[in-house]
Amino acid sequence: MLAEIAALLLVASVWASVFLNPVILFSIHPLAQSLGVLVLLQSILILQPTHTGEQKLVGQKIHAGLNLLSFIIFLVGVVGIEVNKFKSNGAHFHSVHGYLGVITSIWILLQYLVGFTMYGIPALYGGEANAKKIWKYHRLNGYVLLLLIMVTVTSAVETDYNKNVLGLKLWAMIVIFILMIVGVYPRIKKQKLGF
Repeated sequence: MLAEIAALLLVASVWASVFLNPVILFSIHPLAQSLGVLVLLQSILILQPTHTGEQKLVGQKIHAGLNLLSFIIFLVGVVGIEVNKFKSNGAHFHSVHGYLGVITSIWILLQYLVGFTMYGIPALYGGEANAKKIWKYHRLNGYVLLLLIMVTVTSAVETDYNKNVLGLKLWAMIVIFILMIVGVYPRIKKQKLGF
């Protein structure tokens, strides 16, 4: 419940800040990325926890579908910022947020590729049994990646666009992400991570 509230607060605060100002091409980026976090969080929570084989199978399918949707949404946000930078001859990667965004985007792409191939093409790993051995690393990597996403979003409050236009507050982002951490991480089944 706390994680859901946190994700909805993130979307509400970002979208309100964007729509209370003139909407420009750049607006695509914060709108898409905040929505992407909300959808990604749903994909994590759907698997926390599953108990029966049937729940796991349904959870995996929903997890994969929501991850694909969140990837598309994140991609829209990345394309939006890049198109804006090229059209305005803006500086690329002149902030911590920009560098973290690149690292996070690459990590998300790799995480999705591993997840989708483990599930859809286990032969790439030498069969389903070998693919299942990687699942715990995929899970652990996903939880670390979620933290990186939170840090990346939080770092956006120090960007010129936020300072000059949106006005999102650092304390608000920290509260949102503390709620998200408290809502997600205690639900982790340590035995599924090999601990």
